[in-house]
Amino acid sequence: MATFTNQATLSYNGNTTTSNITTGEILEVLTVTKTAVVNTYSANDRITYVISIVNSGATALNGLTVTDDLGGYELPDGTTRVYPLTYEPNSIQYYISGVRQAAAPSVTAGPPITFGGISVPAGGNTTLIYEARVNQNAPLAADSSITNRAAVSGGGLATPVADVEEIFATNEPLLTISKSLNPTTVTENGQVTYTFVIQNAGNAPATATDNVIVTDVFNPALSSISATFNGTTWTEGTHYTYDALTGTFSALPGQITVPAATYTQDTSTGAWTTNPGVSILTVTGTI
Repeated sequence: MATFTNQATLSYNGNTTTSNITTGEILEVLTVTKTAVVNTYSANDRITYVISIVNSGATALNGLTVTDDLGGYELPDGTTRVYPLTYEPNSIQYYISGVRQAAAPSVTAGPPITFGGISVPAGGNTTLIYEARVNQNAPLAADSSITNRAAVSGGGLATPVADVEEIFATNEPLLTISKSLNPTTVTENGQVTYTFVIQNAGNAPATATDNVIVTDVFNPALSSISATFNGTTWTEGTHYTYDALTGTFSALPGQITVPAATYTQDTSTGAWTTNPGVSILTVTGTI
């Protein structure tokens, strides 16, 4: 609710006197609610937002503008503002009293993003649904979040009405694996080493309870194999199994762990760089 005050002045014969102060209250007829369909995010995710605008008044409100600040925040220099979300072009859906409108509102992608020409019928509601992509300015470390604000203004409103929504970085490992062979050319009965590089771009470590398992079928099968993990020698039956007839190698559950990634932010652009956690498994044998 918005309040207002007013005071009159009376002048006569060079004298001035003032009246009492009156106080009034403007009852807001418009409310806005902003919600993320899913309240967690990872790098490059598409987040669906729903903005619901309800008009409890007896008069339709037209020509409204909805602004979303896309989570903008200031860098430590205090002069640079960056935005962790980017509007997905053409993703806007516009509903009035539950009916999707054929004509979409005007869109200025920004950032911030603005939707113009919004109408809310008397005693009715309007809903905007749109997507924003998590970009390079989004923090990804554990317990990070993005808070963005949607505000409705214009259309005869005395003051804008707004709501905020906070989404949180997903706390989980995000693993990838690559494989290399050395040497790539080998004579019969020669020795080769397969190296598996496991990287974790997530903000949580992969621990023993995650049961990370590397499985490979060496073709041709290797004999007299040995294995190391992060430089420590593994023992067959304790850390891995190997079938010399089929060439099937498999790490046992709970043996592979990978540290969490770390993140650094460019202080001039606000872009975050992911420095993956890395673990290395090697298997050496004779062809």
